[in-house]
Amino acid sequence: MTRIERIKKILKKNLEPSYLLIKDQSNKHSGHNSFDGSNETHLYIEISSRFFDKKKLIDSHKRINFLIQNEYKEGLHSLEIKII
Repeated sequence: MTRIERIKKILKKNLEPSYLLIKDQSNKHSGHNSFDGSNETHLYIEISSRFFDKKKLIDSHKRINFLIQNEYKEGLHSLEIKII
């Protein structure tokens, strides 16, 4: 299972999103801090979920980062999040 597949599974289970898009943007960071642009190290997430209703943006971001914290230990370097 790829990193993106694992993250999708976690977010779907815990946040029940009505919309979820995850893109690998690692190739845009090739050469930065010795990254070669592979291995799903830099990801972009767009997500919409009722769990974010009436929440501060920072709290929504913290929730996502908490849910996928193990991915940072396994090589995820950067996550860009857009709550929609």
